[in-house]
Amino acid sequence: MSLSPVEGAARAEIEPAADPVTAAEKSIVGRSPGQLAWARLRRDRTAMVSGAVLLFVIVLALAAPLIARLYGVGPNEQFSDRLDGNGMPLGYVGGITGDHWFGLEPRLGRDIFIRMIYGMRTSLFIAFAAALVTTAIGVVAGILAGFLGGLVDTVISWITDVALALPFLIFALAVVPTASLRFYGPREEVPPAFQVVVLIVVFAAFGWTSTARLVRGQVISLREREFVEAARASGAGLGHMLFRQLLPNLWAPILVAFSLAVPQYITGEAALSFLGIGILEPTADFGRMIFQSIPYLQTDPAYVFFPGVTIFLLVLAFNLLGDALRDALDPKSSR
Repeated sequence: MSLSPVEGAARAEIEPAADPVTAAEKSIVGRSPGQLAWARLRRDRTAMVSGAVLLFVIVLALAAPLIARLYGVGPNEQFSDRLDGNGMPLGYVGGITGDHWFGLEPRLGRDIFIRMIYGMRTSLFIAFAAALVTTAIGVVAGILAGFLGGLVDTVISWITDVALALPFLIFALAVVPTASLRFYGPREEVPPAFQVVVLIVVFAAFGWTSTARLVRGQVISLREREFVEAARASGAGLGHMLFRQLLPNLWAPILVAFSLAVPQYITGEAALSFLGIGILEPTADFGRMIFQSIPYLQTDPAYVFFPGVTIFLLVLAFNLLGDALRDALDPKSSR
């Protein structure tokens, strides 16, 4: 039944007006957890700056061959004519010129800038590959241990404790040279691809434990929830329970663990290469560059400054982004 304008006005005066919905409330309604996390992340200036730095570095690493072509210098190209009789770069600050932006390496005369670009490529590839492998192993082990419990949980927990008890550095010092000698002779040159695979395997042997324990604890808190009980009552299989019911609720801690694992592997790879058991010459690598620059700390400080500062900023940006990501994915966070 339609009302006349007078009756409508009178009824509007008698009935209380509906509560107005603010624009902020409208923007929140219907937003997924991922959208809320992205909104928190965008408000974090530290996260945005760190993300921009990492994106820039990743683009440089991926475009290393193109940059070398535009720059006009290869990573292993030597400029002996620009070194003095003692093997030191001619000019000031390690031989910085318009042709060599970060100067030249003492003794060999290779361009530091282009070797840093290729060093980024090496470090980031190893770190991301190792983080993917260790995260996958840790997720599978943790979700099985947490959901099945019993003997499975006991065995996986025992293997985790053994892996944590083994000293990583001593294990790496023993395994990496042994693996190289097993497949290549003492006078043969070890291919860079083989060196990369060995480092990823070494990192995978130890790096999965923290993710496995994290995922196991989360699964134990989730396996008694109502949605898990409902899926179990409906006759869902083990694969459906693990990867369709539990895994979608674990992406936040898994993503945070992955983002914090990458900088650990960057520093770990640089440390092993510094000790001479990681990436070897002539492949460009931050650890080898820093090791070779130690004798020139006083005579050519630029040689150690540029790779040292670069790897410091790279690891710092990853850690800051990982912390910001953890805060953004935490629904209880006030940020």
